[in-house]
Amino acid sequence: MRQIGLLYNVHKQEACSVRTDICRQLERTGIRVVDVPIDHDTAIVETHPELKSCELVIVLGGDGTLLGVARQLSPFHVPMFGVNIGHLGFLTESEPSQLEIALERIVAGEYNLETRLMLEAFVYRDLQEIARFTALNDVGVGKGSFARMVTLDVHVDDVYVDTYTGDGMIVATPTGSTAYSLSCGGPIVSPHLQVMVLTPVCPHTLFSRPCVIDASSWVRLSVHARHGDVELAVDGQEGMRLLAGDEVLVRKAPFQATLVRLPDREFFGVLRSKLHGDPSST
Repeated sequence: MRQIGLLYNVHKQEACSVRTDICRQLERTGIRVVDVPIDHDTAIVETHPELKSCELVIVLGGDGTLLGVARQLSPFHVPMFGVNIGHLGFLTESEPSQLEIALERIVAGEYNLETRLMLEAFVYRDLQEIARFTALNDVGVGKGSFARMVTLDVHVDDVYVDTYTGDGMIVATPTGSTAYSLSCGGPIVSPHLQVMVLTPVCPHTLFSRPCVIDASSWVRLSVHARHGDVELAVDGQEGMRLLAGDEVLVRKAPFQATLVRLPDREFFGVLRSKLHGDPSST
């Protein structure tokens, strides 16, 4: 029997409502639905290990919901189909109004699988690893809630790049190039490329520019600050406080996220629709 996971953000009323319609439509076709209510703290795999063997999972929520699911399910190569019940919905593939047709195509197998680069970040303090994270969008090191600049030494493959003073530095994937990195002046990168983007955040210089590097590289960010208001942020959802002398190493993760894509949607059309408001591309 075919099995599809259905993950829905319990804090979004519309997600709970749409969930009922999806269950009904899928079960009519003989597909077993693994129904999982989630929030940002849900340990998805631990509570529902059967998700690892699903054909795909449907995620009801916004981009933030999909990012949280991706960090947990991507190591198991589970494809994800996002339904936008949020604001921008850049990562999601369907709106609720389009869902009936989208589900018919999923049931018929009329979809493609698209892999996306993910990152691993390691935090070292006194030469000891103290934390490890994964990210689909980005890893950022920067100032916390107070308006104090931070200074970061940046190395790529142990080669010194520069010392940046400002609000911080973002290491983004191609997927994350249209998120926080874009707001900070970073380039838009086609999602199939295997690269990382280094984007300074409000650098206190006239000459600092974003940099695109090969995804096989290691990036090392060394923290210099006289204050304790420096933070690591992962996909804007997870992170920790950093201290002067800490180092953050970022590299390509050993697994990728797998997104379910419908054949008639392509990256630049979605880009125009979501970021420029072009009605002809919705």
